[in-house]
Formats: sequence, C-alpha cells, structure tokens
Amino acid sequence: MSGCTDDQVNLETQPDKFAYVKRDATLRCDPPLKLEAAAIRDGERTAKGVRYFVRVPANYDPTFRHALIVVFAAAATSALQTERSMGFTRSATRAGFILAFADHARLGLPAARELATIAKRVGEKWCVDPQNVFLTGHSDGGTVAQIAAVLPEFRGDVRAIAPSAAGVTATDLSAYSCPQPLPAMIMHSKNDTVFPDFGRQTGHWWAQCNRCDVNRFTTMANGCIAYEGCAARGQTWYCEGDGAHHFWPNRNQTVIEFFRQGIH
Repeated sequence: MSGCTDDQVNLETQPDKFAYVKRDATLRCDPPLKLEAAAIRDGERTAKGVRYFVRVPANYDPTFRHALIVVFAAAATSALQTERSMGFTRSATRAGFILAFADHARLGLPAARELATIAKRVGEKWCVDPQNVFLTGHSDGGTVAQIAAVLPEFRGDVRAIAPSAAGVTATDLSAYSCPQPLPAMIMHSKNDTVFPDFGRQTGHWWAQCNRCDVNRFTTMANGCIAYEGCAARGQTWYCEGDGAHHFWPNRNQTVIEFFRQGIH
C-alpha cells in the first residue's frame, strides 16, 4: 500500500513534537489526564473487545485539550497495519492531534456503533477536546466514518469527516436525516473497481446536506473540488484520485489541514 522504504515508514509512525501555545484555562484538563503508555504499547479495547491504539505528540501535555482523529481500518486490517500504510502519525501529532487507530470490525450497524464509542473512551484517559473529534478511514473504515457521523446517537459528537474509498452509497446515507452542517472531505479514486463512483455520489449527498449549491464548485490547487454556497460549517470537498481501491491516497497533509480548519 506504500512505496516508502522501511526506514521512511518507521519514521512516519513515530509521534512528533507539537508546538504548544497557552490556551484559556477553560480549555484545559483539570486535573491533568496522565499519559496511558499501555495503550500506546499494547492497545485499549472497546466494551465489545475491538482493539485500538492511541498516539499522542512526543511532548504530550496532559493539561492541553487536544483535537482527536479516530482512524477506522479497512477490511481484514489491523490498527497497526493501518497506521503503517497511512504514514499519518508523525504529521498529525506534529499538528497537535491525538490519534486513535482502530482494528477492523465486521461491518454493520452494531460495529459502526461500537467503533463510534472510541472517541469518548479516549477522552476518559487522555486530554481530548470533545468538541473537536474528527473521523477518517479507508474502505470499510471510510464507511464507518460516514455512518458514525449520521447515527442519531452520535450527532453533534463529530466535527468533520474525511473518508477514503468508502463502500457506502448516497442511497445508504439517505436512510438517515441530514445532520447539522458538517465539513466533509470525500476521497475516492476514479479507478476504484470495488466501489465504482461511490465517492462522487456521497460527495453530492454531503453537499446537499451541507446546503451547498451542488451545481457550483471550484477546483482547488490540491486537485479537490470545493462546492460553493455551503452553510456555515458545511465545507464540502470531493477529492478524486486515480489509484487502485486498496491504496490510501497521498493526501495526508490535505486531510490534516482540512481538519485543522474545522477546529473550534
């Protein structure tokens, strides 16, 4: 899933330091939440036993409320395999995010609901800002990121999503009412033969939900199209690639910047 050397991969899975700045006292964890080293080494588990690993900045400040990115795995893929294939840890922790990588769970609504609890569980042990929770993932993981954002019991818990190669259609999403405007960056390949054209469909669905003008969009320098006229906090991008289905797209910095723009 990557053309990187082992040394490059190992570097990208190592947390980096974050340049902390002073924040309002109301945005701090008090008492400070201690680093749970065991979850970084051995992993935590949800109530039903789904394993996940947590990554924090190398100079983690347990009093600072961090934005959180939860990364859901593709089918038959572990959290550690996902971290390795994405090469996301170094750049995301450098930007101040805490990361939670989840193992794959057999896809279905019960699994999506279980995986969606990870953000709250991470916030019980690490200093997380519950208003700044972001979801991403590839293939089945991208499906979970979208379904978790529309499930009624989790509405308002997600700040933005950036799913890739998701196996969910606009028809699937239409079974749910639209959440409040929610930034969505939909990544999909035009050469995806497993879920052909699914991303374009769901990008359109999210644009409608976010009250965008679905007939007007701008092509950005990063190659993504941005729908115009969206509601406040309804930024919607569709980012099309040309790789095979199983490849995570080379858009890590774009995803991080998209999420950073959404931090409250």
